[in-house]
Amino acid sequence: MPAVVNEEKCVGCGACVAACPVGAITMQDNGKAKVDPSTCVDCGACVSACPVEAITLE
Repeated sequence: MPAVVNEEKCVGCGACVAACPVGAITMQDNGKAKVDPSTCVDCGACVSACPVEAITLE
């Protein structure tokens, strides 16, 4: 299952964007991260990189 961002927890730091090996995460206009589920390979790198635990693999 692809990674999912909890926008209420996301602080927009971009750590997940830098950690994603396939470029599946982008920052939205509202400053929150967004995962493209069709690109996500479920590796969990973003989950480990997120300092506020805003990302989960579902």
